[in-house]
Amino acid sequence: MRIVLAITGASGLQYGVRLHQVLRELGHDVWVVHGSGAKTVSEAEEVEIPGADFGEKEMGAPPASGSHPVDGMVVAPCSLKTLGEIANGIGSNLVARSAEVMLKERRKLVLVVRETPLSYIAIKNMEKVTLAGGVVLPACPAFYSKPQTVEEIVDFVCGKTLDQLGIEHKLYKRWKSL
Repeated sequence: MRIVLAITGASGLQYGVRLHQVLRELGHDVWVVHGSGAKTVSEAEEVEIPGADFGEKEMGAPPASGSHPVDGMVVAPCSLKTLGEIANGIGSNLVARSAEVMLKERRKLVLVVRETPLSYIAIKNMEKVTLAGGVVLPACPAFYSKPQTVEEIVDFVCGKTLDQLGIEHKLYKRWKSL
Protein backbone atom coordinates (compact mmCIF):
# COMPACT_ATOMS: atom_id res chain seq x y z
CA MET A 1 0.00 0.00 0.00
CA ARG A 2 1.02 3.63 -0.49
CA ILE A 3 0.30 5.69 2.62
CA VAL A 4 0.67 9.43 3.18
CA LEU A 5 1.80 10.04 6.76
CA ALA A 6 1.47 13.61 7.98
CA ILE A 7 3.14 14.59 11.24
CA THR A 8 1.77 17.84 12.65
CA GLY A 9 2.63 20.06 15.60
CA ALA A 10 0.63 18.26 18.27
CA SER A 11 2.24 16.51 21.19
CA GLY A 12 2.62 12.79 20.70
CA LEU A 13 5.08 12.64 17.82
CA GLN A 14 5.86 9.10 18.94
CA TYR A 15 2.68 7.96 17.19
CA GLY A 16 3.83 9.22 13.81
CA VAL A 17 7.38 7.96 14.32
CA ARG A 18 6.21 4.47 15.27
CA LEU A 19 3.67 4.31 12.44
CA HIS A 20 6.39 5.23 9.97
CA GLN A 21 8.66 2.52 11.35
CA VAL A 22 6.00 -0.20 11.33
CA LEU A 23 4.63 0.68 7.88
CA ARG A 24 8.14 0.53 6.41
CA GLU A 25 8.90 -2.75 8.22
CA LEU A 26 5.70 -4.23 6.76
CA GLY A 27 6.82 -3.22 3.26
CA HIS A 28 4.48 -0.30 2.60
CA ASP A 29 5.41 2.79 0.61
CA VAL A 30 5.17 5.81 2.94
CA TRP A 31 5.23 9.47 1.88
CA VAL A 32 5.97 11.72 4.87
CA VAL A 33 4.78 15.32 5.14
CA HIS A 34 5.58 17.53 8.14
CA GLY A 35 3.20 20.16 9.42
CA SER A 36 4.67 23.54 10.34
CA GLY A 37 4.82 22.83 14.07
CA ALA A 38 6.33 19.34 13.89
CA LYS A 39 9.94 20.51 14.20
CA THR A 40 9.18 22.69 17.24
CA VAL A 41 7.38 19.84 19.03
CA SER A 42 10.15 17.44 18.00
CA GLU A 43 12.67 19.59 19.82
CA ALA A 44 10.45 19.96 22.89
CA GLU A 45 9.69 16.23 23.12
CA GLU A 46 13.23 15.24 22.12
CA VAL A 47 11.86 12.90 19.47
CA GLU A 48 13.51 12.52 16.09
CA ILE A 49 10.90 12.49 13.36
CA PRO A 50 11.41 10.82 9.98
CA GLY A 51 12.56 13.06 7.17
CA ALA A 52 9.87 14.60 5.03
CA ASP A 53 9.38 13.49 1.44
CA PHE A 54 7.45 16.70 0.79
CA GLY A 55 7.30 20.04 2.57
CA GLU A 56 3.92 21.37 3.60
CA LYS A 57 4.27 24.24 1.11
CA GLU A 58 4.81 21.86 -1.85
CA MET A 59 1.28 22.13 -3.17
CA GLY A 60 2.32 20.48 -6.44
CA ALA A 61 3.46 17.28 -4.69
CA PRO A 62 1.73 14.02 -5.70
CA PRO A 63 -0.48 13.70 -2.57
CA ALA A 64 -2.17 17.00 -3.48
CA SER A 65 -3.81 15.41 -6.52
CA GLY A 66 -6.43 12.71 -6.72
CA SER A 67 -4.80 11.41 -9.88
CA HIS A 68 -1.96 9.87 -7.86
CA PRO A 69 -2.62 6.40 -6.47
CA VAL A 70 -2.64 6.61 -2.69
CA ASP A 71 -4.36 3.97 -0.56
CA GLY A 72 -4.70 5.93 2.64
CA MET A 73 -3.54 8.85 4.73
CA VAL A 74 -2.83 9.14 8.43
CA VAL A 75 -2.26 12.37 10.32
CA ALA A 76 -0.41 11.36 13.50
CA PRO A 77 -0.45 13.25 15.66
CA CYS A 78 -3.18 15.52 14.35
CA SER A 79 -3.26 18.98 15.88
CA LEU A 80 -6.61 20.69 16.42
CA LYS A 81 -5.45 23.36 13.95
CA THR A 82 -5.01 20.69 11.28
CA LEU A 83 -8.31 19.06 12.24
CA GLY A 84 -10.07 22.41 11.79
CA GLU A 85 -8.47 23.02 8.39
CA ILE A 86 -9.43 19.55 7.16
CA ALA A 87 -12.98 19.74 8.56
CA ASN A 88 -13.59 23.08 6.88
CA GLY A 89 -11.94 22.36 3.53
CA ILE A 90 -9.10 24.83 4.01
CA GLY A 91 -6.42 23.26 1.86
CA SER A 92 -3.82 25.94 2.51
CA ASN A 93 -0.92 23.49 2.97
CA LEU A 94 0.01 20.03 1.71
CA VAL A 95 -1.26 18.26 4.84
CA ALA A 96 -4.76 19.76 4.65
CA ARG A 97 -4.91 19.54 0.83
CA SER A 98 -3.85 15.88 0.84
CA ALA A 99 -6.52 15.11 3.44
CA GLU A 100 -9.10 16.95 1.34
CA VAL A 101 -8.08 14.80 -1.64
CA MET A 102 -8.53 11.65 0.42
CA LEU A 103 -12.06 12.69 1.37
CA LYS A 104 -13.10 13.73 -2.14
CA GLU A 105 -11.68 10.52 -3.64
CA ARG A 106 -13.36 8.43 -0.90
CA ARG A 107 -10.04 7.04 0.26
CA LYS A 108 -9.18 6.18 3.85
CA LEU A 109 -8.25 9.16 6.04
CA VAL A 110 -7.36 8.60 9.70
CA LEU A 111 -6.74 11.52 12.07
CA VAL A 112 -4.97 10.55 15.30
CA VAL A 113 -6.09 13.49 17.41
CA ARG A 114 -4.00 14.05 20.52
CA GLU A 115 -5.65 16.70 22.66
CA THR A 116 -7.63 16.91 25.87
CA PRO A 117 -10.02 18.30 26.90
CA LEU A 118 -11.95 18.96 23.72
CA SER A 119 -13.82 22.15 22.99
CA TYR A 120 -17.24 22.20 21.36
CA ILE A 121 -15.56 23.51 18.19
CA ALA A 122 -13.12 20.57 18.10
CA ILE A 123 -15.98 18.11 18.60
CA LYS A 124 -17.97 19.71 15.76
CA ASN A 125 -14.87 19.55 13.53
CA MET A 126 -14.52 15.85 14.37
CA GLU A 127 -18.16 15.40 13.42
CA LYS A 128 -17.60 17.13 10.07
CA VAL A 129 -14.61 14.92 9.24
CA THR A 130 -16.53 11.80 10.25
CA LEU A 131 -19.57 12.76 8.16
CA ALA A 132 -17.25 13.42 5.21
CA GLY A 133 -15.90 9.87 5.46
CA GLY A 134 -12.79 10.31 7.58
CA VAL A 135 -11.96 8.45 10.77
CA VAL A 136 -11.18 10.38 13.95
CA LEU A 137 -9.04 8.14 16.13
CA PRO A 138 -8.19 9.85 19.41
CA ALA A 139 -4.92 8.66 20.91
CA CYS A 140 -6.68 6.73 23.68
CA PRO A 141 -4.91 3.54 24.72
CA ALA A 142 -6.58 0.53 26.29
CA PHE A 143 -5.26 -1.03 29.45
CA TYR A 144 -6.77 -4.53 29.34
CA SER A 145 -3.45 -5.81 27.95
CA LYS A 146 -1.67 -4.35 31.00
CA PRO A 147 0.96 -2.28 29.16
CA GLN A 148 4.24 -1.96 31.03
CA THR A 149 5.96 0.68 28.89
CA VAL A 150 5.18 3.86 27.00
CA GLU A 151 6.12 1.95 23.84
CA GLU A 152 3.34 -0.59 24.48
CA ILE A 153 0.84 2.25 24.91
CA VAL A 154 2.03 3.87 21.66
CA ASP A 155 1.83 0.48 19.90
CA PHE A 156 -1.81 0.09 20.91
CA VAL A 157 -2.80 3.39 19.29
CA CYS A 158 -0.66 2.65 16.24
CA GLY A 159 -2.22 -0.80 15.99
CA LYS A 160 -5.72 0.66 16.07
CA THR A 161 -4.62 3.05 13.30
CA LEU A 162 -3.32 0.17 11.19
CA ASP A 163 -6.62 -1.65 11.79
CA GLN A 164 -8.42 1.29 10.14
CA LEU A 165 -6.16 0.95 7.10
CA GLY A 166 -6.80 -2.79 6.91
CA ILE A 167 -3.15 -3.59 7.60
CA GLU A 168 -2.40 -6.75 9.58
CA HIS A 169 -0.04 -6.39 12.53
CA LYS A 170 0.84 -7.74 15.95
CA LEU A 171 1.30 -4.48 17.85
CA TYR A 172 -1.17 -5.23 20.63
CA LYS A 173 -3.10 -8.09 22.18
CA ARG A 174 -6.65 -8.37 20.94
CA TRP A 175 -9.48 -8.31 23.45
CA LYS A 176 -10.47 -11.73 24.76
CA SER A 177 -13.62 -12.21 26.77
CA LEU A 178 -13.15 -12.90 30.45
